[in-house]
Amino acid sequence: MATTPSTEISVEELRLAGRNHALPLEALRHEITPVGLHYLLIHFDIPHVDAATWRLEIGGRVSQPLSLSLDELRARPARTLAVTLECAGNGRVLMSPRSVSQPWLQEAVGTAEWTGTPLAPILHEAGLLDDAVEVVFTGLDRGVQGDVEQDYARSLPLDEALRDEMLLAYAVNGQPLPPQHGFPLRLVVPGWYGMTHVKWLASIEVVDEPFRGWQQDVSYHLRDSEEDQGVPVRRILPRALLVPPGIPDFLTRRRLMEPGPCALEGRAWSGCAAVERVEVSTDGGETWTDADLAEPVSEFAWRGWTYGWEAEPGEHELCCRATDAAGNTQPSSPEWNFDGFCNNAIQRVPVTVSAT
Repeated sequence: MATTPSTEISVEELRLAGRNHALPLEALRHEITPVGLHYLLIHFDIPHVDAATWRLEIGGRVSQPLSLSLDELRARPARTLAVTLECAGNGRVLMSPRSVSQPWLQEAVGTAEWTGTPLAPILHEAGLLDDAVEVVFTGLDRGVQGDVEQDYARSLPLDEALRDEMLLAYAVNGQPLPPQHGFPLRLVVPGWYGMTHVKWLASIEVVDEPFRGWQQDVSYHLRDSEEDQGVPVRRILPRALLVPPGIPDFLTRRRLMEPGPCALEGRAWSGCAAVERVEVSTDGGETWTDADLAEPVSEFAWRGWTYGWEAEPGEHELCCRATDAAGNTQPSSPEWNFDGFCNNAIQRVPVTVSAT
């Protein structure tokens, strides 16, 4: 049977769900996700930013602090990358018992073309000092979480921050960043879960010791209890998703379709290594068959897959799973943790095929 949430959704979670949104699974047909369909998670409020007065401040353990306007950033060498972003809480509501937070099912994902200037040259221009350890990225969004008033801030180890593909992005899919996606500037960290891609970027600070901000040191850890420090969430685990075939029942979203040949399709991705295999099951995971893989959209983005299914009358449960080049494969059931992160269990899609 398909996995269902273990408890009712609270009013507080409904408020979160009303502010954020997931990718409709039928939109997996788009190789590049239209901006309005891309998943969105906003921790606090969307800041109102005047681009004419906004500046990015770069300081800390550097010899030459910088202050850059949006025009100055746009004048620097630009790069466009197709990157798959996924929320670390994707699949949270399917864990039991579950953590009370944004009630994601499996659709907190999207792939967009992000345009910006590479981060590494800016850090080098600022003059990294020998004792530099991490780089802290702070956004303009401010609120309270875990009883702590804070600006949203995350850090990266210096070697990660200096990767060639790290972007300070000011455009998405060829258009300026919309307010909800971090206007005027956001960080893009290919391969890492979405919490790392700091939006409404205000400052970059190079530090000589690990950053202990709440979003870094308390949140986004795989832990067994509230008291456990756990292991930090970092790279995206492999996942495959299927475009549900047929038509949906309005309330349950159960799929209804006619018998006969059906071309199943979807997308698969991993932030750990390239996806090298996708398998499909039409009997709830009892048997598996390899799907055909398309070329990836980019080194940092999902790849399409297809599978031919001869749909016979009756009840079916369609499943898909991805395996990456590092040998990581999706589990058949969620691997529980206290905060509901990194649930990359296989997708299960109930389908009713009519008798005629």
